[in-house]
Amino acid sequence: MKHKASRGKMSEQQGAPEQLAAGKSQGAPGKGATFKVAMFEFENFRGKKVELSAECKDVIEKGCEKVGSVIVESGPWVAFERQAFSGEQFVLEKGEYPRWSTWTNNQTNNCLQSFRPLRVDSADHKLHLFENPGYAGRKMEIVDDDIPSMWVHGFQDRVASAKSLNGTWVGYMFPGYRGRQYVFEHGDYKHWNDWGATAPQIQSVRRVRDMQWHKRGCFVAPAPTPPPNPTPPAPAPPAGTS
Repeated sequence: MKHKASRGKMSEQQGAPEQLAAGKSQGAPGKGATFKVAMFEFENFRGKKVELSAECKDVIEKGCEKVGSVIVESGPWVAFERQAFSGEQFVLEKGEYPRWSTWTNNQTNNCLQSFRPLRVDSADHKLHLFENPGYAGRKMEIVDDDIPSMWVHGFQDRVASAKSLNGTWVGYMFPGYRGRQYVFEHGDYKHWNDWGATAPQIQSVRRVRDMQWHKRGCFVAPAPTPPPNPTPPAPAPPAGTS
């Protein structure tokens, strides 16, 4: 059963499907796309400011020893914890990031060392996830939707290979778009090492969109549901009444 434009589809995979003609993108922007990001030395957009309009393998070469806050004027971008686009990844869509906790909830890392633009060349999104390497095992198809929990669809946490057929996606280790992030640009990912992971664990995925396709721009995680208001006590009866 196919849940197009609203849900994922899971099925048994009978052998590896054919390879996509186009290889995995290396971050080349789509035709006519513009990219601009401003980095600041300290939190809340203070200190030295450095602007980028193309990839940067090492922010130190731009005279920025550390990055405390970021403003993405046009994008999206992906930032990395180490030089040369290595280490943990952080997707930065159009919007403001005044401190490290706005681009990650991983408290072990607050450092950005390299940046590159993300190609978003389609308003349509389609992603195939596979349980085993080489596009084998169970398969889940996601079409034009965000999936905050793979468990809801019975796919648990093991994702060992993937195909991004349309659009750009970001996967997360844990439900609710939490934990380490992994970027899936258009192309094939035969093994979890291909998207920079050390284990085949993904529990939520969402589409990466920018102002060209999506007016909201920056992705904002949903706020937790507030607790219900307690029932107010009944008013006291007027004095002198029985």
